[in-house]
Amino acid sequence: MFNIKSLLMCEEIEKIFPLDKEVRRAIEEVDREMFVPSSMRMRAYDLNPLPMKEEQWISSPLTVAKMTQYLLPQSGDSVLEIGCGSGYQAMVLSKIFRRVFSVERISKILLEAQERIRKSGAYNINTKLDDGQRGWSAYAPYDRILFSACAENISQAIIDQLQEGGILVAPILRGNKQMIMRFYKKNGQLDAGEILEECLFVPVLDGISH
Repeated sequence: MFNIKSLLMCEEIEKIFPLDKEVRRAIEEVDREMFVPSSMRMRAYDLNPLPMKEEQWISSPLTVAKMTQYLLPQSGDSVLEIGCGSGYQAMVLSKIFRRVFSVERISKILLEAQERIRKSGAYNINTKLDDGQRGWSAYAPYDRILFSACAENISQAIIDQLQEGGILVAPILRGNKQMIMRFYKKNGQLDAGEILEECLFVPVLDGISH
């Protein structure tokens, strides 16, 4: 179901970043207002990140569009997201991918995301409270893996859960800058990766926060 605000938001995104047809459709079909705090509803369709609990941020629609498209998604794939946050990125992914698995380390944030996802009626999003750097081995291998937080490096546990030939997209710390990078898995390991653009994400942290 489309709404005029989403349509207008996509037009604003496309002034900056051309969208593939399937990515645009996915963003148009998600009611972003459901995934922001009630106090931020008036700003839900701005192309800016918005603050949420626990010093976390909801990525801007522009960033979500880019990260989704950088995955080179295919409708039959399964995708693992590290960092569920508000649930907005997972919801967009669910419109393209057959199965979405999203791991969040902060329980308060995950509970709210789960409620938003439930109200949205999505049936193909699975969420879990855990240290994201461990991934979710029970449903591996994944065709795509997406980090929604900045990592210094990618753990071997995550690499092992990516399908051979699969794609991993993550913000990576390079010196004092964060770069969105895309990696392919070849012969059991990630390749050197390609830098797509500079970015700013919250960092990946260890452990679980209750």
